[in-house]
Amino acid sequence: MAQQEQLTSYDRRMRALMNRTEGEPLYRTAGRRRAVVGAHIALSVAAVAAWLGTVVGESAWAVWVMLGLLLPWCVATGIINGATRGLLELRPRALDERQRGERDRVRARAHQVMTWLLLAAVAGTGVAGFAGVDVKALVFQVTLCAFVAHWLMPLWVAGLTARDEPADEADDFVAPAAA
Repeated sequence: MAQQEQLTSYDRRMRALMNRTEGEPLYRTAGRRRAVVGAHIALSVAAVAAWLGTVVGESAWAVWVMLGLLLPWCVATGIINGATRGLLELRPRALDERQRGERDRVRARAHQVMTWLLLAAVAGTGVAGFAGVDVKALVFQVTLCAFVAHWLMPLWVAGLTARDEPADEADDFVAPAAA
């Protein structure tokens, strides 16, 4: 109970927001959560590609693509945050001991995945360099993609590893048969 007393009004509002149940049908099953994470990854890749199109390719139309992707990306982020009950968004004092342990596990797994992703990026860039591609031109794009993946990987891992909510006890109650 001492932990409850330390919560600020911001902490209480954020915890209430992250535990709302209106969106639960969107993330109730593992398959739905995987689909949302997959959509979020696809939207993130498309947004990064569009942004690179504005910076590197100097294509003005890519700005409109980025703006069009922003709302669905935000919705998918909100669904993942709802599925994880705000595991990565809430302050540590707003989480219980189990949630803090889960947050640590998610971050450790995301770190492992990022290590392998960075190794693949280094190897891919090295192979491209040996194949005669000018890797100096790739450095910015690869670095940006690695940054975005590093930023979003904990969210994706949390969405993929979130567990189903336990069934409500009232749903499992079976009335005794009349004799």
